[in-house]
Parts: sequence; structure tokens; C-alpha cells
Amino acid sequence: MSIRASSFGPVVRFVIPMLVALAPALSSCAESATVVPAPSLDEPAAAAGASETAVLAGGCFWGVQGVFQHLKGVKQVLSGYAGGSKDTAEYETVSTGRTGHAESVQITFDPREVSYGRILQIYFSVAHDPTQLNRQGPDSGTQYRSAIFSMNETQQRVAQQYVAQLEHSGVFRRPIVTKIDPFTAFYPAEAYHQDFATLHPDHPYISFNDLPKIENLKRLYPDRYRATPVLVGSSHAGR
Repeated sequence: MSIRASSFGPVVRFVIPMLVALAPALSSCAESATVVPAPSLDEPAAAAGASETAVLAGGCFWGVQGVFQHLKGVKQVLSGYAGGSKDTAEYETVSTGRTGHAESVQITFDPREVSYGRILQIYFSVAHDPTQLNRQGPDSGTQYRSAIFSMNETQQRVAQQYVAQLEHSGVFRRPIVTKIDPFTAFYPAEAYHQDFATLHPDHPYISFNDLPKIENLKRLYPDRYRATPVLVGSSHAGR
């Protein structure tokens, strides 16, 4: 059972007193980040005008979206669902943990400004803990798993080699459990999930778990951080 409420509206998602009681533990967990080396293998330089897409899962999509919206070179980040079918790509259904979906983000980026390898570096370093199996922080269930959905063979090769590189480096105390699967489809989440970290910075879940991730991006990658996030806007959201 996740600490995030199974019944969620645009304003209230879980019982605030419970989070207040757990604040010290949640804050301590959220503030951690791991300094990881850059990938030894990356994609080749892209042609002018090209854009690329990455689909990543790393726990609650609020925080992962928030991190990548502050990364230079990113054009758009959508929260959504990947790994399951279209007919189950709905928040309440995904929250059962029985759909095959993972809460994910679809990142559209300019590979001339930020490479796929750099996106993976930030994903493993700041956006989530890749050693947590079927959970992330206070949330548990397969919908919160760590997963990379590779768009093509090159992305798959870069991701596989990077995981092997990180395992060999020993930067993580526990084994990396991130799954690397071929991309099949991505379904944007409901409108109220989009830009949630920016629109609700005082929400207890965001302040405990996600704002520290954005601060870690700024601290560890100051040359890649941008203060003004690139937002989705309701017109681009799914439902």
C-alpha cells in the first residue's frame, strides 16, 4: 500500500497528518543523492534541428518530472504511464499495481544541448534511487519500479553499458535493479498530475520528497540547471 492515497483529486492526495509524523524519515530519504560518473558510452552527436525522446520510470512521476523540467536542453516533460496497455492507463487503475504500467515521464530534449547519456546520469544520480525494487521512498508497488524504456537499439546499448559501468564502479552500496525494456507506448497522465511539483511546492509530499531532488540537481549539476522549469500546461495533458 502506497503512502499516496488511492483516491486522489486535484487537491488532496493523502492524509497530511500521516506525512507530518513521517516527515523526518521522508526528508532524510529524499535529500540523498549519489554522485555518479558520466557514461563512457553515449549517443553520437545529433544533426541540427533534431529532437529526441527518452521514457524513464523512477517512482512517483511528480518528482521525476520536476527534476527534468529544470534541466537545460529539455523541451518538454510529460508525466504518464508506460509498460501496460492503453485501456488501463488511468491513475486509479495503475495504482492497483496490476496493470504492468509504471509511473513514467516522457522527456523531449535537444541532443545538441543535453545528451541521452547525461539524462541517464541525472536519472541515476538525482531523480531516483535505482537500488529500490518495486518501490521508491514512501511509495511501494510495481507501478513505482525503476525502468528505462529504450526508444531504439542505440538507447538500449547506452543504457545497458551505463548500468554495467555503474555496477562496476561500486558507487551504489546495493545492486541496481533498473529494468531496461523496449519502448512500446506512452500514455500521458491526467491533467492534474502535470507540472505538479511546480504548481504545488507547499504540498507535503512535494516538500518532503521532491523539492530536495531539484535542489540536488542544482547542487550537483549547476551548469545544467535552469531556474525556470519548462512546463507542460493543461493543453498538453492527457485527461
